[in-house]
Amino acid sequence: MAGNDAPSSGGLVGPIPTTVSLASCPALEAKSILPPVRVFRSTSVENLNSTPKDRAYWRAKSLRRLFSMREPEEDLEGSARLPIVEESIECLRRNDYGGYTIPAHNLYPFQWNWDSAIVAAGWAVFDEARAWEEFEKLFSGQWEDGMVPSIIFHRPSTSYFPGPEIWGSPAAPSESTGITQPPVASVSARFLFEHTEHAELAEEQMADLFPKLLASHRWWYKARDPEKKGIVAILHPWESGMDNSPAWDAALQFPVDNLPPYERKDLQHVNACMRPTKETYDHYLTLLYRFKAENYYDSNKLYWVSPFRMTDLCTNSILFRANRDLRWLAIKLGKTDVVAEIDEWLERGFEGFKQLWDEDAGLFKCQDQLTGKLDDAATSAAFLPLFAGVASKEQAAKLAENLKQWLDKVPFGVPSTDPRDPRFEPLRYWRGPVWIIINWMIFNGLRHYGYDDLAQRIYDDSVALTSNAGLREYFDPQTGDGAGVGALVRQFTRNCRILRNAISRDQPPKIDAINAYVLKNFRTGDKLFMSLLRCYIDDKVEASCVIPAAQPRLAAPVTIVQMPPVPMTNTEVLGSKSRV
Repeated sequence: MAGNDAPSSGGLVGPIPTTVSLASCPALEAKSILPPVRVFRSTSVENLNSTPKDRAYWRAKSLRRLFSMREPEEDLEGSARLPIVEESIECLRRNDYGGYTIPAHNLYPFQWNWDSAIVAAGWAVFDEARAWEEFEKLFSGQWEDGMVPSIIFHRPSTSYFPGPEIWGSPAAPSESTGITQPPVASVSARFLFEHTEHAELAEEQMADLFPKLLASHRWWYKARDPEKKGIVAILHPWESGMDNSPAWDAALQFPVDNLPPYERKDLQHVNACMRPTKETYDHYLTLLYRFKAENYYDSNKLYWVSPFRMTDLCTNSILFRANRDLRWLAIKLGKTDVVAEIDEWLERGFEGFKQLWDEDAGLFKCQDQLTGKLDDAATSAAFLPLFAGVASKEQAAKLAENLKQWLDKVPFGVPSTDPRDPRFEPLRYWRGPVWIIINWMIFNGLRHYGYDDLAQRIYDDSVALTSNAGLREYFDPQTGDGAGVGALVRQFTRNCRILRNAISRDQPPKIDAINAYVLKNFRTGDKLFMSLLRCYIDDKVEASCVIPAAQPRLAAPVTIVQMPPVPMTNTEVLGSKSRV
């Protein structure tokens, strides 16, 4: 039975980052009221190995406070976190589209799979009924074979590409994409059920949701692990959630097809230096059109024909953790007939993860299933087996040591790519920036294995990032600046004010002042200054005379385009995760 007395263990626990977990009451008139926030603290486990005996011990422990324990409610009045809590509440209110939450207006105008599952846990902190509604809307798009699509197109929008007319056709737009995303739903569903304050509601909702969760997990093993390796495949980078991770670079070397002309809508909302490149997008769309030609609904066929078939650490770690949480739910609901099936998934998962360990690097790595080779990229997903609870004590120790080395290289962790890697880009989506949801998972895993000090550092960095830069999609690990859609508004405001002092529309531009500012404030390779120039320098100024000294710092020559000023408003972004 769900309720406050339910034993705490593997659900969404620990100090949850405000950008992920803090949600709002739907009553818009109550904007100034801050409901109490319930806080949960994770605890560590010792002697966790991967021998059969220890696996049995681990399973028994997982039913008795393996991951969390209750703490008194936190009084946020007067807390430094209060503004970000209030901003989180308002963000969810703005992005509530009537039962489902969009990640951001314009750029992400639909319901995304793993975003929505995470957001449900946030709504639950304040409004449990609204949290269950998020799941209801998400699983309304579940396919007959059990797959939960990566995006559900509940209503039309012209601000996103590729939209329903691409996944379907202009005459018959699709109701969803034909691919999926990491299966976070069972993790969040357990959190809702375990920590409910309305047991009757939780039991009623879970009775309807559990069969859908089970069908989703069964789909993963039927469609994406037909060879029974214990680890599932993704067939498109978008399915990983980490869209342009360097872990996909080598696998995306297949020839690009002759694509129909397309216009990327994301670049209308976000600076191109923060998004995947055109070359990467060409590969994304090549896969999409090939899958479409093969009929998305034949998932068994797609596994064998896709030129991209990767064992993704993020997806597999989340699936393993979700299996554990689904097992817990099955026991609580009296669904003991499915426990043996879930145990088999877990057993095969323990064995499958052995293939992903790079002993020399002391890290887990993604694997190209078509070649059998581990990819050489070290990404933040390398630490997610800690979140899954599938790493051995020895592996955990090496992961912790590697993580310390990463954190020594940047002021804010955890970067999505090893900052020592030449492919590291601090602002480009999943090739460097910090993502708070991944920080939370790593934090949770570190606490699980007893690395409390290291976990606290990540928690402190997460609080600092969100407190200083506000709610952002992701963050620059070198500066702490917010990035992504709607990002850098505060930085633009500050920088543009300085530029206005250096540029007079009534007098010739003060070239020396502009050059001095650029050279002082922008690192090598930055393109952000281009946006500032386009917004705040009028068309009388020639690019060649404005920033000759700064030109080497830019990847391409600047073309001045007269544009209206950027509106300096609060972002409407949930700082959570990746979307297509």
